[in-house]
Amino acid sequence: MRSIRRRLALHFTSQFVLLLFFVATLVIITLLVIMQLLINADIKRTFPIGALDAILLDTTVGEERIHVPQRWIDQLTDRHYWLQVVDQNGKVRFAINTPADLKSSYNTGELLEIKQKESYGPYDVLSAYDRDRKEPLLFLLGFENENKKVLEALFQQHAEDGLLPVADLPQIDQALRESGNSLQIMDESGRIVQSAGEAYDETMYRPLDFYQVEAVQGETLSIFHDTESGLFWLLQREKSKMFIGQPLLKEAIMYLSFFGVVVLLFTLFISMYHGYRYGRPLLLFIEWFNRLGSGRYEEALSNKERKRLYRRNGKLRRRYKLYKEVIEGFHDMAARLNDARVERLRLEKTREEWMTGISHDLRTPLSSIQGYGHLMESGQFQWTEEELEEIGGTIREKSDYMLDLIQDFSLAFQLQNQAVPFEMEQVEAGEFVRRIVLKYVNDRTMQQVTFDYEESERPLALQANPKWFTRMLDNIIINAVKHNPAGTVITVATVRDGKDAVISIGDNGVGMNEETRNSLFDRYYRGTNTEEGADGAGLGMNIAKSIALAHRGSIEVSSAEECGTTITLRFPCDPI
Repeated sequence: MRSIRRRLALHFTSQFVLLLFFVATLVIITLLVIMQLLINADIKRTFPIGALDAILLDTTVGEERIHVPQRWIDQLTDRHYWLQVVDQNGKVRFAINTPADLKSSYNTGELLEIKQKESYGPYDVLSAYDRDRKEPLLFLLGFENENKKVLEALFQQHAEDGLLPVADLPQIDQALRESGNSLQIMDESGRIVQSAGEAYDETMYRPLDFYQVEAVQGETLSIFHDTESGLFWLLQREKSKMFIGQPLLKEAIMYLSFFGVVVLLFTLFISMYHGYRYGRPLLLFIEWFNRLGSGRYEEALSNKERKRLYRRNGKLRRRYKLYKEVIEGFHDMAARLNDARVERLRLEKTREEWMTGISHDLRTPLSSIQGYGHLMESGQFQWTEEELEEIGGTIREKSDYMLDLIQDFSLAFQLQNQAVPFEMEQVEAGEFVRRIVLKYVNDRTMQQVTFDYEESERPLALQANPKWFTRMLDNIIINAVKHNPAGTVITVATVRDGKDAVISIGDNGVGMNEETRNSLFDRYYRGTNTEEGADGAGLGMNIAKSIALAHRGSIEVSSAEECGTTITLRFPCDPI
């Protein structure tokens, strides 16, 4: 019980730990994926500012070279961006996709101008200073702003007092719509005074609206300030919305919802798996118990179920090893129940045979007693003293016979229920058995058989109850006398075998067949002969076995037809 309890606890604990580990791993991986997706989305939305910060974190700097991940090199090349990494002396140590007109080193004034204007020549330039490394580095990310060129060209060609001429407005509006762009002219207060191209709903920008802008200046939004009129020209392309509400939260909800669905599906899968793995054996057990309940013990395990449970080499399959003790216990219980049923049927049959035999055994002496009683009651006869003595002797003999039957019957059940007191004392087996054999040698009623005794050369001290030990040996010797013809030699021997005292009662008589040999010590077994005075109630040898077991001993029989029989008793000796 402790073994299966320990294995069940270990199994389900390991299952829980593995499941917890798997779920934790899944959660971590999913969160990392969500974070990566959010970071990528944010970089895409805030490109190139977000990209520059990510490049700065991903770049590794060695003594000889600077390494930027290939994915960033591919993205910058695809978008026509260039990247330069400048050391504290102004020398470019690393460059990606740089145009021919860029320098390989910068002086202090040029870098200061880039920082202030965020531009260098025709390029818009973003800069990030990395001071956390052993050697400080400056990252320059630049691109040629086509929108800015378009915006400046529009202003140079059409601007009059900072506004578009009314005559040119239809042509400009059509050209901007065809390119998917829009132009808005805003005064310093944020009011839209003129627009052309794709229509936008905004007519007024609040002071902080541009800090919430989704599209970064340079890619989807370009701004030109006319210092003379004080107006601002805003050029937006591809009809992108400038303002959004909590975009990261929206994407986070979407990704977390996806993660929830994945966890739900995984939980359903695990539930189905555990239901199948642990439920299927239980259904099998229920089927087994139904068969046991209907008394089909020999059908407890069908061939189909046996193939399902066991491999070809006879070992349990892995999915059923958890229930190893349950399956073994079930097999043992089914076998015991089947054996108990067979034994019950056998005992019922034996009891019926015994009742038939005992009825026959009692009927014969009772008939004699009853007959003599009727004769004496009738008063028709005058009995002589000799006749009365003969009648009295017959009645006494028949009564003793019936009394012995009843006493044997009672004693057999008392021994079975351990209701017979056994007060032990030390006896010397050699001398004890010799006296019992001598009693039979001197018995004039047993002159038809010969008794021999072979005593052990070594003393045999053992614990025994003299009364019941004598009864045991008497039953065995009398049984040998009853079932053998005149002239049989019965040999009783005692010998020491290691720590045991061995007593054997052998004869050279008719022997036993296999059925009699196997059933000799069973209650009510009377062999094939039921003649009065021969077999009795069939309890003598059963009583002998019970007495031997009560003395912590054993009893065995060896016999063959026409070769005689030997009964061997073995008991533990007391130390000398």
